[in-house]
Amino acid sequence: MLRKKECVAMLLAGGQGSRLYALTNKIAKPAVAFGAKYRIIDFPLSNCVNSGIDTVGVLTQYEPLELNEYIGNGQPWDLDRVFGGVHILSPYQAKKKSSWFEGTANAIYQNMSFMKKYDPDYILILSGDHIYKMDYAKMLRAHKETGADCTIAAIEVPMKEASRFGILNTNPDGSIYEFEEKPKQPKSNLASMGIYIFTASKLFKYLEQDDANPDSSKDFGKDVLPAMLNAGEKMFSYRFEGYWKDVGTISSLWEANMDLLGKKPAFDVGDADWKIHSRNPLAPPEYLGEHAVLCNSMVALGCEIEGTVKNSVLASNVIVEEGATVVDSVIMANTVVRKGAVVNYSIIDEDVVVEEGAAVGEPKEKSAGIAVLGRGIVISAGASVAGGKILDKDYKGE
Repeated sequence: MLRKKECVAMLLAGGQGSRLYALTNKIAKPAVAFGAKYRIIDFPLSNCVNSGIDTVGVLTQYEPLELNEYIGNGQPWDLDRVFGGVHILSPYQAKKKSSWFEGTANAIYQNMSFMKKYDPDYILILSGDHIYKMDYAKMLRAHKETGADCTIAAIEVPMKEASRFGILNTNPDGSIYEFEEKPKQPKSNLASMGIYIFTASKLFKYLEQDDANPDSSKDFGKDVLPAMLNAGEKMFSYRFEGYWKDVGTISSLWEANMDLLGKKPAFDVGDADWKIHSRNPLAPPEYLGEHAVLCNSMVALGCEIEGTVKNSVLASNVIVEEGATVVDSVIMANTVVRKGAVVNYSIIDEDVVVEEGAAVGEPKEKSAGIAVLGRGIVISAGASVAGGKILDKDYKGE
């Protein structure tokens, strides 16, 4: 019996995420916590299984330990398969040469043997740092209908932001006649989402050519896609109109968390028709004390709230003691905010302790920016952390 997969997904998850500063000092960006009980990588993995794609290679490089442990055998996403499933793919030493992944295209090239093992007709390339819900099966269907060699998912962005993205210039039928990587003067606002479907044979051909080119930067947007376009390959855009957020910066990560709040959130993670799977920690139900105030917030299991929490997202096992206040903030797992402490307009990583009477951040309307506390640090009693300040070490105040 011939064993093959129609489509194999390759998820690029090796980025350092330097623009998230203290949040990615010790973990890869896709492992960063999001929305009280998720991590960023939950979204592309959940999209895959919800789209019927059950073979996923996760390419790791920077600080992979926590991400590897989190994914495990893929069971929370129904990706623990005998044939297929989820596989962690790290750089390795080959007979001819060995090196770190040099770029997005080189990372995929170094794992061609993994893809070919499943004899796929199509390859889906994904990024591990976006928040969105997308049916890749619909995109694959469009790829087949147009007879494309490459289909690029695209979303309209404000024209003033278009220079931050790879921009697709298309004909009325959606075919791409020009691809510009972060143009200074963009001709359109149709931005690449970093989601590609390739006909497998074409992808393998152009990855091999790209690897043989000493002048290439080994990147899809800068090298492989323009090479395909210049060679006259059939390339189409696939327009996406749902919620999509690149959470590669402190401000965008905070905004995406805030988009989960309210009776009609901008992004609904509770949609039963498109479940977002995650590896949730074991924790008791959340506890609200007699004098607790909880307003327009998302609170995960295991939290103990004795103080005031407003317009915030709290992950599992966060403790907010009596008299403490948390406003407009994102608090990750196992963090403690002691009595009388105040947290405003901040992102606080896991295992942090904000001691009694300390102040972190400033009210949003008065702040110079989002305050950020890195993993495992202690803010001493009475210390004050200014708005916009980023800390990755214990802080006693100045």
